[in-house]
Amino acid sequence: MFRAYLDNNASAPMVPEVLQAMLPALQGELGNASSIHQRGQAAKAALESARSEVAALIGARPAEIVFTSGGTESDNLAIRGAVEEWQQRHPGAAPAHLITTRIEHHAVLHVFESLERRGHPVTYVPAGPSGVVAPAAVAAALQPDTALISVMMANNETGVLQSVEAVGELARAAKVAFHVDAIQAVGRVPVDVQRIGCHLLSLSGHKIHAPAGVGALYVRRGTRLQPLLLGGHHERDRRAGSENLPGILGFGAAARLARQELDVAAARMAGLRDRFEAGLAAAVADHEVVGRGAPRVANTSNVCFAGIEGEALVIALDLHGVCASTGAACSSGAIEPSHVLLAMGYTRAQARACVRFSLGRQTTEADITAVLEVLPGLVERQRKLSGAGALARSA
Repeated sequence: MFRAYLDNNASAPMVPEVLQAMLPALQGELGNASSIHQRGQAAKAALESARSEVAALIGARPAEIVFTSGGTESDNLAIRGAVEEWQQRHPGAAPAHLITTRIEHHAVLHVFESLERRGHPVTYVPAGPSGVVAPAAVAAALQPDTALISVMMANNETGVLQSVEAVGELARAAKVAFHVDAIQAVGRVPVDVQRIGCHLLSLSGHKIHAPAGVGALYVRRGTRLQPLLLGGHHERDRRAGSENLPGILGFGAAARLARQELDVAAARMAGLRDRFEAGLAAAVADHEVVGRGAPRVANTSNVCFAGIEGEALVIALDLHGVCASTGAACSSGAIEPSHVLLAMGYTRAQARACVRFSLGRQTTEADITAVLEVLPGLVERQRKLSGAGALARSA
């Protein structure tokens, strides 16, 4: 019955090359990378080789890569670590001003909300109707005591890309630290930390077909952070704790594949996504592709269908062998509609009528055909049960 997995923004299935790279660590052939015996040094060499692969994927130096447990930890380390470092360098100063956007992943938003409760004034820059945050709005939010700007590169729900290079120029001119959550961009569009001009950039393994439970944070040389975890001297004193060697080896292999195949894979996924959206246009009335007029990563199509409940449609698709989602996997089961779509001007009812389809390395023409065979009928059935609604957004 299984037809298609189109939820790669939640987690992209591990590919054989990644599992093969992990086997030496999984089968006990390697020791602890901090040990000085032969197995320990073999582990250290393998870990550093993986670090080089991850660094190469984003144009960084290997020493600038800190391995973490995933994107959430990377975001937390970047934001909390940078803010605490700023406060330590400014003893006696009031809590620093911070800038982020309304459409960030909760791994970023909830950290800023926590810092706000601790007294840090935070400016949440809005997004326009297409999901794009204007760099000019970020510039207008800058204050003399701004310590950090955090803007995502690609939105996890809509795929819309932000002008992070322009924000990087603003941050550089203002001498403010700049963090980029690039978790949904890496492996899908070129990511070059030198061109972006960021100080910190978050990555996650399982978004690029590595295992879950491993991620990385780029920390530009000379950028100081206060660590979240205290213990040994791992990761150059930036993240204590024995490294997840199997996960890191898989991450390194996935990064190598992503770098080698980036142009071809992006063009192939764009073709599949465009075919999917063209098929919907021909078969389903009264729907809207979120952010269609804005630059997007090639693999993501978030579609709002008038007159349906997104969660019910996802369940119906699942019963027909198609995996999709209503938005961020971390928010599954949440009563509240997507904060991203609300920030773009959708009403609560409209936001609940959206479903995200996200493609991956393994997605085929047959997958798209299978989805288009069942989706129009399921939408029509739901509309008959509930009655069609309007897609017009609030002003």
